[in-house]
Amino acid sequence: QLQVVESGGGLVQPGGSLRLSCAVSGTTLNKYIMGWFRQAPGKEREGVACISSNSAVTYYPDSVKGRFTISRDNTKNTAYLQMNNLKPEDTAIYYCAPASPRILTTPRLCVPAPGDLWGQGTQVTVSS
Repeated sequence: QLQVVESGGGLVQPGGSLRLSCAVSGTTLNKYIMGWFRQAPGKEREGVACISSNSAVTYYPDSVKGRFTISRDNTKNTAYLQMNNLKPEDTAIYYCAPASPRILTTPRLCVPAPGDLWGQGTQVTVSS
């Protein structure tokens, strides 16, 4: 059974950067398409970055494109999210989880895979 632990969140000023990590256990990461998702208070969870199992395909919504970069190291069973030029609207709890193969279709979508495979998340707060 896949389990994830997210880390790396914190308080950062607008324009700052953070790097989130997602440690996967219970299985091997290379079996999964992975994604980072976030949920702000009063809003639905949204996908902010997805990556195919071999890192060949990535997808970002327009809201974060050019600022966020997803990566993975299958040898370390870890996925990452580098976030640059952070904005107050990026404030949310960030989760990593297996993602749907919709990242490989047209149009691409970054949505969670079926199943309740969420970790505790890591809080990101962007504020001056």
